[in-house]
Parts: sequence; C-alpha cells; structure tokens
Amino acid sequence: MLKLRLKRIGRKRQPSYRLVIMPSERRRNGRAIEQVGYYSPITKEVHFKVEKIIYWLKVGAQPTQTVANLLKKGKIIQK
Repeated sequence: MLKLRLKRIGRKRQPSYRLVIMPSERRRNGRAIEQVGYYSPITKEVHFKVEKIIYWLKVGAQPTQTVANLLKKGKIIQK
C-alpha cells in the first residue's frame, strides 16, 4: 500500500521533514517514489505540490495521521 508520509531530514534537534510517497513496508528514511512537499516544525514553514498530492490521493495513497492533519490545515483535504 502506498503511503503519503513524512521523511525526516535535518540535523540533531533541528528537524525538518519531506512529504513523500512510498510503500508502507519501507523504512521511514528509505527510498521514496516522489517528494511532494516540505514541512519544518520549528519555523512552521509548509510547502505542498498540491496537484501531485491530489493525484496520489486519487490513485489510492493513504496519508498518515500527521500528514492528514497538515493537509487539513492547508485546506487540501476536508474531513
């Protein structure tokens, strides 16, 4: 199953995350199929490639709970 989830990047105590599409069986920092966004919890900076996210959701990718919350705040999905 494809998941829309966060992949951690950045230094120790300075996390930032990439929003990626990857199979749920792969490790958190494993090879992703595609990068579709960026999130920095320290600066609250968020960038989404909206068209790509909508495409992958239509194809059947499931967002994790944290990603779903970010997408709701960005008004990309409603639930």
